[in-house]
Amino acid sequence: MPAVVRVALPVPLARLFDYLPPAGGVAVGSRVLVPFGRKKMVGVVVAAGVEASVAGTRLRSVLRTLDEGPLLDGELMHTLAWAADYWLAAPGEAYANALPLALREPRPLPEAAELLYALTAAGQSARDAGSRRGASRALLDILAAAPRDAGQLDLALSGWRAAARRLQETGLIERHAGAADIATAMPAPVLGAEQAAAVAAVAGAFGRFQPFLLDGVTGSGKTEVYLALIAQALAAGRQSLLLVPEIGLAPQTVRRLRERLGVPVEVIHSNLAEGERARAWLRARSGEARVVLGTRSAVFTPLPQAGLIVVDEEHDGAYKQQEGFRYHARDLALVRGRALGVPVLLGSATPSLETLANVLAGRYQASHLRARPAAAHPPQVQIIDMRAQRLDHGLSPALLAAVADTVGRGEQALVFKNRRGYAPVLLCHACGWHAECPRCERPLTLHARRRVLVCHHCDRHAAVPPACPSCGAADLKPQGQGTERLEEALAAHFPDVPVLRIDRETTRRRDAFEQLLGGLGDGQPAILVGTQMLAKGHDLPNLTLVAIVGVDEGLFSVDFRAGERLAQLVVQVAGRAGRARKPGRVLLQTHHPDHPLLRGLLAHGYAAAARGLLAERRQAMLPPYSHQALLRVEAHQHAAVDAFLAEAHAALPANPALRVAGPMPAPMPLRAGRHRGQLLLEADVRGPLHAVLRPWQRALADLPSARRVRWSLDVDPIDLY
Repeated sequence: MPAVVRVALPVPLARLFDYLPPAGGVAVGSRVLVPFGRKKMVGVVVAAGVEASVAGTRLRSVLRTLDEGPLLDGELMHTLAWAADYWLAAPGEAYANALPLALREPRPLPEAAELLYALTAAGQSARDAGSRRGASRALLDILAAAPRDAGQLDLALSGWRAAARRLQETGLIERHAGAADIATAMPAPVLGAEQAAAVAAVAGAFGRFQPFLLDGVTGSGKTEVYLALIAQALAAGRQSLLLVPEIGLAPQTVRRLRERLGVPVEVIHSNLAEGERARAWLRARSGEARVVLGTRSAVFTPLPQAGLIVVDEEHDGAYKQQEGFRYHARDLALVRGRALGVPVLLGSATPSLETLANVLAGRYQASHLRARPAAAHPPQVQIIDMRAQRLDHGLSPALLAAVADTVGRGEQALVFKNRRGYAPVLLCHACGWHAECPRCERPLTLHARRRVLVCHHCDRHAAVPPACPSCGAADLKPQGQGTERLEEALAAHFPDVPVLRIDRETTRRRDAFEQLLGGLGDGQPAILVGTQMLAKGHDLPNLTLVAIVGVDEGLFSVDFRAGERLAQLVVQVAGRAGRARKPGRVLLQTHHPDHPLLRGLLAHGYAAAARGLLAERRQAMLPPYSHQALLRVEAHQHAAVDAFLAEAHAALPANPALRVAGPMPAPMPLRAGRHRGQLLLEADVRGPLHAVLRPWQRALADLPSARRVRWSLDVDPIDLY
């Protein structure tokens, strides 16, 4: 057998592919262009000089080597191989995830230097003549002071990219390589005793792997701890990676990092232009980038001089990839920390039960921040009993009175509802018909401003009927409330106060989130209506009232994680109130004021609620005290789902360490016209479960019924939908 190179290709097959090496060989971790069927594909070399697994006559040759040396270093190659095996991913999909899209193309590496935007002579003349208006004029003014990189412009001017394209096309600005001027680092505030203790504990572990939990109430200054530790890593000549769960959190975090540290901060997330993302990735790979901030996919950033990894809001479900390579970025950050020999700091005001269980088991060290440095007192929390009250669009008189008092003092209020749209149901009062998605058998949500019905499960759109399709009556009524309806109701109640809605509908455009929040002056009264986008990390100093509507939807659920998520959401949203000197107040509307979870949460806080939830999980042997893998199946034909699940169940080896639930319908049995079912595997320890999964996955792929369904295996699922 000839010696070959083994290549990972971005295809959904759980195998590697052998090719004859190019003349002169190729290094492990390099990209290569290879023939695959009738196409050419870019792959990553995972082994070289190994014996072929197929006959030599069937081997094809590498067409071209794309890199002079390894693009992915040994640590990343090892981590990705482990991750693909643990989360049952196709190896090529795991390796592809580690590369920005621009590096998955058969082209040489782009120039890693930062590109600066600068005025041309024509641009200076246009500025002097005042021939440009709006964002174009503002951009010319900014660049007249000094050239700026994309990150600086993100912070300086919302919506600058469209203006930049227009000005480039007319030759008024240009891009060239160079280093942007960085502002002098701002002095750090004096840390409180708890903050200083947390910094000392993590800094004491520099140079070795140790997981830490920074458990800090909202507003307690977790970010200041991160900044102090990153500054110490910088002083030691080491790189830091800071992960945040949402793109919306990145701009304000970048601003704080750059102002405090006085160094460039590289940003890596899916909303970046691919060239920018690739250049940032390459600067991190060379060690030039010292501080990297990013969302889930940034966990794959090369860190040749790693010193610290921080995962902010570690409990957030956004860290779990839900399609394809179903990794969890928080857990992968811990794996990388071990491989790199650096501490990993997990921060949250509402730690996940998995993380708390690791603290209790002694695997993680915990530091606690119980004081709010900037506020005299934590917000006062009050339950509003909605029973027998006359509601106005779902808002109680007490809630409306509290909002009126707040804006009357010149302060800001947040009305939180985790449901977008105008109303979740459009109903005929005459006959009871309601608008339903035929592909999901779920009610269509009315979006009144766009005059459209939308399925929030499959994104099907339908026109609002002029009359009831069933009986012809014209009396179609929206039932329930979404953020759009609350916005309308509050604007009618408070016509002289700005009402801003912040949800997925209003933040589709790049920079829209920052623009909406940027329009709020510190001393200006306003009412915000928003979904969970507003629950995370945003600092609004003049926000003193938070009113949470629709709590009851999370109190009764088939999902065993619902109680944990509700407790986290309530605490996170409540934490937006009273973060500066003004006292905060939180109102909780519910029809179940005596529910034990709510009462315990308000009386004793998140820590006590989490202890109760952990005790329930232990008693029921649910995660984190057991381990799960979920087989999801869907097909257009119900019979095909049933047949595949029956064969999959029969293919499971007999193992007393495994518990099997199902086959059973998914909690949402029809979605986008596809019938859905599942099979849940559980074990008290990981070993027996993982010993079964990979051979079972291979057996599933060979089942005769597999060709008639879509199926996937999710290890450590966070949603059993």
